[in-house]
Amino acid sequence: MSAVWLMLLSLLGSLFVSLCHGACAEVDSDTEAVAGKGFKLGCISCKARPEVEASATVNWYFRAKGEADFAHIYAYDEEGAHIVDERFEDRVDWNGSKRSNDIQDASIYLFNVTYNDSGTYSCHFHRLLTYEFYEYQTTVSKVVHLTVVAKATRGTASIVSEVMMYVSIIGLQAWLYIEMVYCFRKISAAGEEALRESANAEYLAIASESKDNCAGVQVAE
Repeated sequence: MSAVWLMLLSLLGSLFVSLCHGACAEVDSDTEAVAGKGFKLGCISCKARPEVEASATVNWYFRAKGEADFAHIYAYDEEGAHIVDERFEDRVDWNGSKRSNDIQDASIYLFNVTYNDSGTYSCHFHRLLTYEFYEYQTTVSKVVHLTVVAKATRGTASIVSEVMMYVSIIGLQAWLYIEMVYCFRKISAAGEEALRESANAEYLAIASESKDNCAGVQVAE
């Protein structure tokens, strides 16, 4: 029995650890921005082993449409943010991990997006993993292809999700209506059955009383 309990405790412990370290999820960035508005360039790189201590620095690069090479535009390290490219001066803000050198979210926010911001963005993580007896460096890159448009367009996924939402709502309402009708009929049938049983009981009581009265008259005679 003790072995079974130890197995259950170990399973619960591993589940607890996985839940505790399950906060990081690599989600792709949106790729369509509206001119004149703000836009978040997403870049997330989760560690394979969350329990390992680490520190990271991040560099963003940009290649405009028609250009051949990437230009270094932004850097973020333990000293803070640095805008490298003057084209993005006062237009970029850090939107990633805060109050931690263990950066896993390196997203940035662009203010007042212009058509010149269309192009390819590359986000590079330079991560230092610290183990008990040694350190290990890794580099992870993410790419975002950004298109700037005059007006937001709805993608197919958005339309399908909205249609499915309305279908679910209509289906739920129909199911509730059917349940209400079913419950009403069941309650109504139960009420009718109760009335019949009450009427039968009253009839039997009257019949029994009449029978007793008749028996009493015969005894008196």
